[in-house]
Parts: sequence; structure tokens; C-alpha cells
Amino acid sequence: MNINNKWQPFIYGVLIALGILLGVWLRPSGNMRTLISGNNKFSEIINIINQAYVDTVNMDDLDEKTINELLSQLDPHSVYIPAKDLQQANEQLEGNFEGIGVEFNILNDTIMVVSALNGGPSQELGIQAGDRIINVEGKSVAHVKITNEQVFKLLRGPKSTEVKIVIYRPHSNKKIPYTIKRGTIPIYSVDVSMMLNNETGYIKISRFAATTHEEFVTAINELKKQQLKNLIIDLRGNPGGYLTAATEITDEFLDDKKLIVYTEGRTQSRVDYKAEKEGLFEQGKLILLIDEGSASASEILSGAIQDWDRGIIIGRRSFGKGLVQEPFDLKDGSAIRLTVARYYTPSGRCIQKTYKNGYDEYEHEVLKRYEDGELEDSSKLNLGDTVIFRTAKGRIVHAGGGITPDVFVPLDTTYSSTFLTQVLSSNLLNQFAYSYTDKHRIELKKYTNAKQFNAQFSEHLFTEFLTYTKTMDIKFTAQEINRSAQYINSHLKALIARQLWRDQGYFTVISSTDKPIQKALNVLGNYEKALTISTNKIEQKIK
Repeated sequence: MNINNKWQPFIYGVLIALGILLGVWLRPSGNMRTLISGNNKFSEIINIINQAYVDTVNMDDLDEKTINELLSQLDPHSVYIPAKDLQQANEQLEGNFEGIGVEFNILNDTIMVVSALNGGPSQELGIQAGDRIINVEGKSVAHVKITNEQVFKLLRGPKSTEVKIVIYRPHSNKKIPYTIKRGTIPIYSVDVSMMLNNETGYIKISRFAATTHEEFVTAINELKKQQLKNLIIDLRGNPGGYLTAATEITDEFLDDKKLIVYTEGRTQSRVDYKAEKEGLFEQGKLILLIDEGSASASEILSGAIQDWDRGIIIGRRSFGKGLVQEPFDLKDGSAIRLTVARYYTPSGRCIQKTYKNGYDEYEHEVLKRYEDGELEDSSKLNLGDTVIFRTAKGRIVHAGGGITPDVFVPLDTTYSSTFLTQVLSSNLLNQFAYSYTDKHRIELKKYTNAKQFNAQFSEHLFTEFLTYTKTMDIKFTAQEINRSAQYINSHLKALIARQLWRDQGYFTVISSTDKPIQKALNVLGNYEKALTISTNKIEQKIK
């Protein structure tokens, strides 16, 4: 695929997003459907191969490859999950895992604690950011080329089981042994909630898990204590999750039994999901941020808010995933998530993009948007509507291929360069931020919170970073430096803030230069007019 250099820094993020298991999933229940099974041609052929094939065949591998190929012929989102991967896949949705409760990074072949998670066993024992884990159960884990997966296997385990570790604390030059009793560690899906100014709150949701609604309620109640009047919800890069999580959050914005979404399939009758209770934010200006990485459950929330004219959608066209999966457990501990229905927004839209040309073309459709110029220029969006849908107030909205925003914000490529591509693909920004924070941890303690850090930290890190990249044999030109310097410097500052205050620190810093967030703040200043203008532009495009 021939892609212009200006797009290269963003290709990696898109590929990662496409690798995530995108979906709207029905919550597993105790009443799993009983399915009829029996002898068929598929199992007959597998048995013949097992009994008669000329060479020894790993039948488990053959089964899994065959199942994956079978499901890929149905649609891009029906998937098989091997037993060894199922627990990790479920953890992201159930909102917790069992372990010692540290966020870590492997730096210079050593496990460095980035933070001890709030309320976890490690924090309670006094393990600190910057500590090095050098020994686990009597075995050295430093300078042995350990991988992330190996660390997970060593440190995670059933609740109440114990693991013995030794940490090295650099600033005191001490080795400290700990015996840690593993516990249940929450995985948060609301990354951050904060006030951007005296009236406007910001909530970033990374996925729709079992605990997302509860986290959201906590976040919005805290913002209300700070005089919340306007709300920006950031769904960029959110690949989806549980349908019920999306409908529960949408219910906080809609009143009067309004329809949120409905699902329907060949073997499933129509099921309506409606606003059932008094919501926490039924009044007040509301903006949702979306992009090409916003999928499924994110699109359910966006579609309902758009169809009822409850808020303004800002950003770029969402992924376009309108299929619903149901989990089916298999006897060997593996599972399939099978597409059983489509979902439709209140106006009747199914925003699922086409997959008639096969899995490969479907997988690369988002990358094609880069090539076609859609992400820079909304006029290059091929709407392809055959049926016109309208919102409650009569605005035209679109079906097929995702949620089209009311206000378009182009992808900013002004800072792109081959140098930046190399930096991002090598993860050098994160590595430098880890190293810088570790080296300056004592003096950074003078900043008591992220807001103070953002206002007062004025170190220009770019020159030091260039020296660092030279040690990694990264080449660059003066033109590339001029083009990418501001982006790199602002992101380094934000990443250092993340080391100190986790996501709260990162978003506190980055929000001041984030163009979609700044656009949202501008739109709030002329909310009603912005909604009308965006509608007129869309209608003109249709004509």
C-alpha cells in the first residue's frame, strides 16, 4: 500500500485500533441459549484427517485455523477466542483482574514500577513509582530480556495467593523484600474526568465495560460539585464493549422513555432499549468527540445523541460497526463471539459499513480514508446514502459507514515527518518520558498537582530529546525538526505528567493543545447556531 509520508505517524495507531476486538457485546448470562449440534460434514472431514492423513497433524491447531476461517466468511466481527486468551479478553470487559496492582514498564531491560494502583496490594505495602522489581520468587528478573507477557505470568494470579518480590529503590539505594497477597485490581474505563474551565467538564471513556456506567456516574457527580454546566465526552479511539453500558450512559442524557437503540436479527426479534429513569445530565450543553477509531458502543451513544438533537457530534466519521455479538462458551474453555443481530439508532439507521468485499478490504477501509483525503477534507467523504434519515428536529443524518459528525475537525498533519514516524514507531517518546521522570523524580515533587505542573513546568525538552534519539541511531533533518518540534515537546510534557499523575496528568496537559477539544470549547460558545450551520452544510452536500 502506497501511503504518503505525512500519514505515516498515524498508521501505527490505526493498525493497533483495528487489531482490537471491536464490538458491541451482549453481557453473558446464566441462561445461555441451547444450540442443537450433531454430526456434520465439517466434523466428519476432521475425523478422516485425524485417522488417515499421511503426516502427524496437530489437530488442535487445525481446529482453530478452520474455525477462524469459517467465522471470517460470515462477517468481520464473529471471532473465535482460544481458551488461553479468553481470561484476558474478558478482563477488559469485566473491569478487573487479579494481581499485585502495579503499572509497569520495561526500561533498560528492568521492570520499573510506573505507579502502584490505588487501593491495590502494592500501594498498601508502600511500593512506589520508580521502584525496580529485580527478583520474583527467588529468581532474578533484571537484565534477562524479560517480556511483558512473562511479567504478567509472574505477578498476576488468583486472589489471596502470595508472591515474593524484591525491589530496588534508586533514590535510597536500597533493596527491599516484599511478600504481596494478590487482590482484585480494577481496570478503569473512564480514563479521566476534569473541569476544562469554570463551566465545562470533560470525561474520557476508553471502552464500555461492566463497570463503565458506575464509573461515569461517579465522575459526573464529582463534576457537578464543581458547577458543571457543559459536558464534553471524548469517545475517540473507543472500540466499544457492552451494549448495556452504552445504553445506561445514554439514559443519563435522554428523558421521556426515548428510544436509545434497537437490535434485530434473523433469530432475534426486535428489542428496544429506552431511557428508563431520570438522567444525571438531561439539561445542559453536550458535545461528543469521535473519530475513525470510535466504534460500536461508541456509535450507539453518538447515534442516539445525534438523532434526538440532544448534543453536537464533533470530529471525524466513526468506524462504522453496527453488528451485535453474543458469547458462546465451548467445551474446552474457548469461546466464540457470534454476530446475532444488527443495531439501529432511533431514526432507524444501521451504520454498519459494507464487508461484502471480504475481510482484508474491510480491515483496511480506515486506512483508505487516509489515502482518499477524507480525514483532511470533509467534502471528500462519500456519503453513499440511498435512504435519507432525519433527527427529531428534521436534520439530515447518514446511515452506512459510521456516524458522520455535525462539526468536522480535520486530522492535523502539519507536524508530520519521517523523523516523527521513526520516533513513534520506536516508542521513543514514552521511553524518554520514563527516563526523564526517573532521573528527575525528586525535583518533580515540587509540583503538587497536574494543573500546577502544566502552568509552571517550562523545561524545553526537545534539545535533550534530540540527543537521546541520536543514541538510538535515528536520523533527521533541520526541516523535520522544525516541523515536529512543537508536537514532540508538548507530548513529552504530557507523558511526564502521566508518570506523575497517570491519565489525569496527561489529559490536563494535552487538552490545551488538543484541536478537537479546543474546537468543542469554541462551539459551546455558540451552541445552537453551530448545530444549525452543520445541518445546513450537510443538506447542501446531499443536494
